[in-house]
Amino acid sequence: MGAKNSVCRLCRRENMKLFLKGDRCYTDKCSFERRPYPPGQHGQARMKFSEFALQLREKQKVKRIYGVQEDQFRRYFSESEQAKGVTGETLLLKLERRLDNAVYLLGYASSRTEARHLVKHGHFKVNGKKANMPSHEVRKGDVIEVHEKSRQINKVLAAVESVKRREIPKWLDASHGDFKGTVKDIPSRDDVTFPIEEHMVVEYYSR
Repeated sequence: MGAKNSVCRLCRRENMKLFLKGDRCYTDKCSFERRPYPPGQHGQARMKFSEFALQLREKQKVKRIYGVQEDQFRRYFSESEQAKGVTGETLLLKLERRLDNAVYLLGYASSRTEARHLVKHGHFKVNGKKANMPSHEVRKGDVIEVHEKSRQINKVLAAVESVKRREIPKWLDASHGDFKGTVKDIPSRDDVTFPIEEHMVVEYYSR
């Protein structure tokens, strides 16, 4: 119970649903729906935040959505800063192309956290080869599939059954009958549907 509450507090802290608990987030058990304000005794009070505090909250929000640690997130930022294009957008699309994120979006896990655990335990293959690194960056044309021995795992079956609650993004194609998915294209900024102001993350690291 404590673990569930601690995860739900993250949504309240960021003042938005991060969908960290899978199906629970779509029900009346969702803590954010019942208490849509930050945790703590001052949660319902109107507070003014400094520019730095707002930038920090935005960075924390993005980290929590994709489930990455600070060191890893900083590496993503450094790589994005050195790449061509807009740094903040490049950062988001790198995160969006993580294998655990693709597994979740395809509907083979009920949350990104669950997808990360399933990938780590070797339940997925990419282009026919076992893939157990959640941070693996998927590419156009990649075929992601549930390992044959893992297709009757309750978590996978439950996720496939409930995926109708959400829409699979257009850059991915799912064939749930075959337990497969294809990366049709690399995602664009429009495919990231969370309300994220990535320029604030860039400003945070540029201080």
